[in-house]
Amino acid sequence: QVQLVESGGGLVQPGGSLRLSCAASGRLFRIYNMGWYRQAPGKQRELVAAITRGGTANYTDSVKGRFTISRDNAKNTVYLQMNSLKVEDTAVYYCNADHSASLSGTTRTFWGQGTQVTVSS
Repeated sequence: QVQLVESGGGLVQPGGSLRLSCAASGRLFRIYNMGWYRQAPGKQRELVAAITRGGTANYTDSVKGRFTISRDNAKNTVYLQMNSLKVEDTAVYYCNADHSASLSGTTRTFWGQGTQVTVSS
């Protein structure tokens, strides 16, 4: 089983910064895409950022220029650097990873437990 463990969430003032980390562990062969999602109360879960194994990243429009997604394949870890945080960024943030147990195996998606990010003065 693949497990994703997140860290870095917390309380920050508007304009501040946080860095989220998510490390994959377990019986790993190859992780392809990794991403960060968020969900605020009463709203749908949305994709915040995603990154391919080769480092190609994409972002939702609301975070472009403020957030940066990166990964360290040797550590099986994905990061989300969040700068210039706004109140509307408040949400539970989840990481995910698409993993294959072999070259011919089915790709499965795994999720982290979620971490709370609260932006408030």
